[in-house]
Amino acid sequence: MTASDNGADRRARGLAKMSQVYGWEVSDGPGEHFAVTVDHLFADIWSRPQLSDRDRRLLLLGALTAQGHLDVTEIQVSAALRNGELTEEQLREIAIFLCHYTGWGPGTKFDSVVGKVVAAEEKAARRAAREQASSEQ
Repeated sequence: MTASDNGADRRARGLAKMSQVYGWEVSDGPGEHFAVTVDHLFADIWSRPQLSDRDRRLLLLGALTAQGHLDVTEIQVSAALRNGELTEEQLREIAIFLCHYTGWGPGTKFDSVVGKVVAAEEKAARRAAREQASSEQ
């Protein structure tokens, strides 16, 4: 944080970075936990120039899988696909790789999460295409 960085600027930078990382618009929220997450994790840590968002996402996917946090893994897989950081094929390869370092159980669960997210994305795309076709009639 720079000397000229005030709380509002830091919050705005954090919200912008969080929106970029997750691929959807994140609005400000209440509470100290949210404040620390936005102001420190996203305004400071995710914004450091030494690693790309994709690099951080890869590290995060490995850490989350190793710890068994599949709920958060699902959010990260979805964001990686939405942001074009990773393809389904790359995510499937990550699952194979993680099986060897986190164990077959966690790696296989990661692969299942990838399948679930891809299926949901494909379903949403089909629904959007149907709605688009209906509106053009």
